[in-house]
Amino acid sequence: MLKIGDFSKLSRISIRMLRHYDDIGLLRPAEIDTFTGYRYYREDQLFTAGRIASLKDMGFSLADITRMLEIYDDPERMDAFLARQQEELTDISKQTEYRLMLLDTARKRLRKEQTMSFDVTVKTIPERYAATVQMVVPTYNDEGILWNTMFAETAATPLVPADPCLACAAFLDPEYKEENVSILASMTVKGTYPDTEHVKFVTLPAVKVASCVIRGSYDQMGEATATVVSWIKQNGYTQNGPMFNIYHVSPAQTQNPDEYVTEICFPVE
Repeated sequence: MLKIGDFSKLSRISIRMLRHYDDIGLLRPAEIDTFTGYRYYREDQLFTAGRIASLKDMGFSLADITRMLEIYDDPERMDAFLARQQEELTDISKQTEYRLMLLDTARKRLRKEQTMSFDVTVKTIPERYAATVQMVVPTYNDEGILWNTMFAETAATPLVPADPCLACAAFLDPEYKEENVSILASMTVKGTYPDTEHVKFVTLPAVKVASCVIRGSYDQMGEATATVVSWIKQNGYTQNGPMFNIYHVSPAQTQNPDEYVTEICFPVE
């Protein structure tokens, strides 16, 4: 038997933490002297201590580890725990990577002493013939589903882009939604084509818009949108339709976010 101090040294777990493990039932001493209160551990409990340390390093909570120790000798159930944790950590990694990208972009902008300023203009986009897809998708980040659908369903008769080609996404919901968002994607084309299951070819009416052009990554969209909305109010206009983006240069043309060119448009009157 090992005194708690010796067990602490061998397991590399502090005495304070061993007492906490005892309190929550994760790793109880093999014996407790009723007279002195001293805790004693068996040598084979070092294996359990090692398992606990390993699972903690994988990011499992103590509550999860308590349950996992009960099924440690059941490979299938253990693998289910490990797989779920792997999925969660992968999601966290993706979120962290995205946040690091935003931070890097912000720092680059500061180092270049750039300030985000957006010029708003009012113009009329003329009537145009376009391929359109309207769908409800899980989130705004899933807009690509519409574009993939458009090109997949027209692969047999490839679309000939108009000149200029306006590739747009209109956001049809009256408010911001965290899920199940309604989007209309459109791309101006030359010629005529048969409709498919999801792709409809229509003539879109002329529309008067207040717009501004963003050059660079999409992290500027929030401030640019706020700028246009404020400009509309200050200049006596009212919005009379769903806002939409025109993707002049998008991820379809370049993998460098610094080269994106996006125009935010608000129909106005």
